Parts: sequence; C-alpha cells; structure tokens
Amino acid sequence: MSQQTLTTVDSEAIRSPWRDFLHAFTRNPLALASGGFVLLLALIALFAPWLAPWNPMEPDWTALSMPPSGAHWMGTDELGRDVLSRIIYGARISLYVGIVSVTLGMLAGIVLGLLAGYYGRWVDMLIMRGSDVLFAFPGMLLAIAVVAILGPGLNNVIIAVAVFSVPVFARIVRASTLSLKQAAYVEAVRCAGAPDRVILLRHILPGTLPNVIVYFTMRIGTSILTAAGLSFIGLGPEPDVPEWGNILAMSRSMMMAGLWHVSVFPGLAIFMTVLAFNLLGDALRDTLDPKLKS
Repeated sequence: MSQQTLTTVDSEAIRSPWRDFLHAFTRNPLALASGGFVLLLALIALFAPWLAPWNPMEPDWTALSMPPSGAHWMGTDELGRDVLSRIIYGARISLYVGIVSVTLGMLAGIVLGLLAGYYGRWVDMLIMRGSDVLFAFPGMLLAIAVVAILGPGLNNVIIAVAVFSVPVFARIVRASTLSLKQAAYVEAVRCAGAPDRVILLRHILPGTLPNVIVYFTMRIGTSILTAAGLSFIGLGPEPDVPEWGNILAMSRSMMMAGLWHVSVFPGLAIFMTVLAFNLLGDALRDTLDPKLKS
C-alpha cells in the first residue's frame, strides 16, 4: 500500500463526527439556504440599531400611511412610523421570544423525559399522563389560557409558549431514553456501579440530543408564529412595541382602506422566518439521522 493511500486512510479514520456533520450539512442545498437565512436574520436582529433607517417608535406626522417610496422602502403606518424599521426591530423580539421560550420548554422536557424513560413505573405514568393533559389542548389555545391566567406581556408570552413545548420534548427524550437504557454500554456502566445521575447525564443524555436539536430548531418557528398570534389578538406586549404580531394587529384598519404594505411586509417576515426554521430542522434531521443518510 502506497504512502498516499495510507495517508488517505488515516485521515478518514481520524475524521471527527463534527467534520462528518459539516461535510453532510454543506452538501445539502436546502440546509445552506435555510441556515443562511436564519444567520442573516440573526445578524439583522443583532445590528438592528445600525440597520434601521428610522426610529421605529417615533411617529412622523408628515408621512402618515405612505406607500413604499424612496424615503420609506416599505412605507409607513397610520402614525407615520417606518414599517421597515419596525420589522427590523421586530426580528429582535420575535427571535428572543422563540429561542428563550423553546429553550425553557426543552430544558424542562429533557428532565421530565429522562426521568420518565429511565425510572418508568409510577414516575413514567405521572409525567406522561400530565403530558397527555397538555396534549389535549391545541397549542394556541393552551398558550391563550396561560396568558389569560398570567396576564398579557412579553414575559408571560414566553412562559405560555414554553409550557406547550414541554410535553413534546418530554416524549421525544423519553422514547430515546427507553431505547438507550437497554444498550450494552449502559448496562456495563450500571453493573460497574455508576450512579443514576452519571448514567443519565453522561451516557443517555448525549444520545437523545440529535432528536432534541432537530425538534428545537423546528419549534422555534412554531413559537414565533404562536407569539405573533398572541400579539395579534392583544395578549402580547404593549401595542406600540415593534413586534411582528403587533404590527399586523395595527394594520387591520389600514387593510380596509387599501393600504396593503403595512400587513404584507410583516406577514412575509413571519412566513419566511417560520419556513426557514422548519426547513433547517428538516435539513438537520436528514444530516443527523443515520437512517436517512445516503
């Protein structure tokens, strides 16, 4: 065997799982397109004060309800506020709500799923029956109920969206835990006398993460859509806050007057963001699931 062949074999043998993931991810056009859009959206949210051409909260009484123009690329609302600037700042709020709420729901779901899948019996029954109760409500209806109890506001919207994310993460982690706890390496660690905490955190939890990561990505889009829906019906942050659902809610009266731009542009922002996160989740599933790899 030549030296070049040995070098190629050695490089393939030491290639890390992270490099395998990057290699597969970068060869997926759908993953690159959706990931690029999500990255662009994150940069827009991060640099919103420098990218927004106007103050999103400051009205311009000389430019009320203007259609798109050179000065205001997406027009203005009924108070003369620049729609483009409000959408840019709205990306900050929508991403914040989506990521924080799903993270809270994911953490709670991981803990409950690990406990239910590993210990079983009454622990499993108690956690899963509680999840079934939450599953009995549609996601939006459950979020409305939580906000109705806690009151409107941005933080309460985050809590509401997190609550209806918990049972799905719990079921995903439970299913993976039931499979992994029967694995030979877990049985060996258990026979060696390792405590349950070590088995759960070091040997079972890492095996559940691929499915959790995929669903986490897809759930962000759903959470953004739910938060926008709560704001649209008046259960979100204050009406003057530049959040995408608020912008749509404020545009209802203008739509009747034929001023389409105030509702179309924030609606497109929500549509494209949710679509990008869903497509990114599909691409991650195709990349991380060995059964779907070619």
